Amino acid sequence: MTPAKRPGRRDRIRAQLADLKLPGALEALDPILSGVDGGRFTAAEAIEKLLAAQIGLRNNRRLPAVKTLADFDFSLAVATAERGRRIYYGALADLITSLEEAQAAGRLQQRLKVLTHPALLIVDEIGYVPLSRTGATLFFQLVNRRYETGSTILTSNQSFEEWGRIFGDEVMATALIDRLLHHCHIVNIRGNS
Repeated sequence: MTPAKRPGRRDRIRAQLADLKLPGALEALDPILSGVDGGRFTAAEAIEKLLAAQIGLRNNRRLPAVKTLADFDFSLAVATAERGRRIYYGALADLITSLEEAQAAGRLQQRLKVLTHPALLIVDEIGYVPLSRTGATLFFQLVNRRYETGSTILTSNQSFEEWGRIFGDEVMATALIDRLLHHCHIVNIRGNS
C-alpha cells in the first residue's frame, strides 16, 4: 500500500488562494510561478504581480461591462486548452448521469472533486431534458463547489425564468442562478440555430 501523496507547494498555494477567495491571483499564479522558475521575477515581484492580478479583477468588477456578441471571445475554451489547462465538456443529462452513478457507487465526493478541478467546465443543453430532484440537487452541489474556483460555461435554450421548471424547484433554481450571475457574462443569441 503506497502512502497518500502529499500535495505539492503549488497545489497548497492554489488551495489557499481559493480558500481566501482570490480568483484573480489564482488565475495568475501559474504564469507568475513560471516567471520565478525562469528567473524573470524575484519573490517580491511575484507577490506584487499576484496582488496586482487580484486588484485588477476586483476593479474590473466595479465597472459595468457591456458585451455584445461581436465582442465575445469564442476561442475561450481553445485558448484554455492551449495553455495546458484542464477542460471538461458534456451535456447536462450526461453530467447528471455520471453524478448519479457516482452517488450510487459511494464515489460522489470523488466525482465532484474531479469535476471541480478543471479550469473550465462547459455544460451544454440545459433545458432539453427536465431533471429529477436528485439530479438537480447534484448539479447544484457541483456549481456550488466550483463557485469562485473555476470558470463555467453553460448553454441553454431556456431563459432563467424557465429554470425553476427545468430543475423542478424554484428555490434551488434561484440559488443556482444567484451563484452563476455573481461573476458572469451572458451572451444572448436570438434567431435560428
